[in-house]
Amino acid sequence: SPAVSLTGYSDTLDKATYDGTYVGNLSALAPDRRGALAALSDRSSLFRLDARTLKPRGVVTLADESGAALDSEGLVADPDGTYLVSSETEPSVRRYSHTGELLGRLPVPDDLRTAPEGRARANGSFEGLTLLPGGRTLLASMEYPLDGDPADLVRFQTWQRTRHGDFRLGAQYTYRTDPGLGVSEVTAAPDGRLLVLERGFTAGVGNTVRLQLADRPGRGTALRKRLLADLADCPSLGATAKQPQPNPLLDNFEGMAVTGRSGGRLEVLVVSDDNQNDVQTTRFLRLRVRA
Repeated sequence: SPAVSLTGYSDTLDKATYDGTYVGNLSALAPDRRGALAALSDRSSLFRLDARTLKPRGVVTLADESGAALDSEGLVADPDGTYLVSSETEPSVRRYSHTGELLGRLPVPDDLRTAPEGRARANGSFEGLTLLPGGRTLLASMEYPLDGDPADLVRFQTWQRTRHGDFRLGAQYTYRTDPGLGVSEVTAAPDGRLLVLERGFTAGVGNTVRLQLADRPGRGTALRKRLLADLADCPSLGATAKQPQPNPLLDNFEGMAVTGRSGGRLEVLVVSDDNQNDVQTTRFLRLRVRA
């Protein structure tokens, strides 16, 4: 599309292992303050990748307060050196040290809790997590609508950082998805607008993945959006798919990070969650986005 160009892809981590840990199920990406790329698996592993080669350089295991695994989906590398991680099970947002030590947990509104405590559907809550420019506002995106909400309306919850560094609950926003799609990731652009990845899957057809640009959260609670690109329209660059796809480049794209700027465009890295499945691929896409 005029707004998005694909500069390359990499399957280098597909079905790889590192230090005895499967490198896959990747759900989120975040550049950290040490110049590395943090990559989160939804099976509780937090990897440190070389930002250029994408090769793993370290891994830690995350757990909840009782030592149980997380359904870890969203990731923020906080400038203070800690990591904020969202999990879909409750849902929750927890803070961890770079060694994986659990440091705390953020409050979550009752209505966003998984049913029967709240109105969120199982496996449909905090899928995306991002820190807005300036580092004061944290935002989590729900993947699917709450019970009782319109079929295309998902909620984005914010938190505001206090003077002591903790986060307190902030405003809630609404976002309208394209029909049949959920929000798999949200990432703040440097100007505070939101890059939103919408995703769906149809058996026998494959994935639908669209990159949208939404308003910066602020005035008003309804966030407008415009389509930047449908990834099915990208050139395939010789990529192959292990199951039917509208474009062999496509897979279950779930994580996204802004990694830099070049010539007035954002450099954006996107990764797919292979679900440790033989017919899916862990694939990275490098995009240049004019936002």
